[in-house]
Amino acid sequence: VGPDNFFLFGMTVDEVEQLLRQGYSPRAVYERDAELRTILDQLSSSQFSQGDRSMFRPLVDSLLNHDPFLLLADYPAYVDCQERVSAAWLHPDHWTTMAILNVARAGYFSSDRSICEYCERVWNVPVVG
Repeated sequence: VGPDNFFLFGMTVDEVEQLLRQGYSPRAVYERDAELRTILDQLSSSQFSQGDRSMFRPLVDSLLNHDPFLLLADYPAYVDCQERVSAAWLHPDHWTTMAILNVARAGYFSSDRSICEYCERVWNVPVVG
């Protein structure tokens, strides 16, 4: 569909490999990023769970202590991308063109193929099923 017609964000395979070689610390990302820290702290509080502080604890613990998919590392890129999405949405003609081109040119796309490629090329995990 071309880079002008979709929203790409996040690290490249090479960047992921470099980060993992350096030693990825999701907790360090959390400590450095005030906005991200606020979000995770809000999830840890009872703010979104009607007083239940344990509801999101497994999610937050996993992100801070493991984060196998490097979600916290990609958070700033995600925010930047979402700002581009929001700006594009304000231009309906351009947005519509992008949407039509994405549908018209999606023939090669297969979620199964994409997931298999991610497993092999990015996550280095065996494909199951």
